[in-house]
Amino acid sequence: MNSFLIWAKDKLQVDKRLIALYCIVYFSWGMAMDWFGTQVEIARFTYWWQVITCYILYMVPISLLLRKLPFHAQYAYGLIAMCLLEFAGYALESSYAYPDNVLDKVFGIRNFSLGMAMFFALYFPLGNWGVGRLYHLFFKIDP
Repeated sequence: MNSFLIWAKDKLQVDKRLIALYCIVYFSWGMAMDWFGTQVEIARFTYWWQVITCYILYMVPISLLLRKLPFHAQYAYGLIAMCLLEFAGYALESSYAYPDNVLDKVFGIRNFSLGMAMFFALYFPLGNWGVGRLYHLFFKIDP
């Protein structure tokens, strides 16, 4: 456990501008996805501020831990992280899945949470790639 904490501390010690950029991108992404999920009646957060807890306080640190790994490893570890988040969100009823939504119709109601986790696990490799590109564009250095 101690070796993990040392490894994680090293990965989380990054430029504050990089953290700020992650927070801006992920917050915007989270608000957009919550709006989209509500508009097409797939799923939504119970409260808007859950975007902060999920996207910034949960997903940003995980993204920082995974950012130097290959795409497949980021996706695999991200899948574990998103399975835990999706399971907790629906078990605690802090997330709401609309009944008979389009994903239920296509994949079946029993596969809804798994499908959501598989989709949102892509956030980690895609988010790291996108934030890395923006950071390089804005600050002319690699993150």
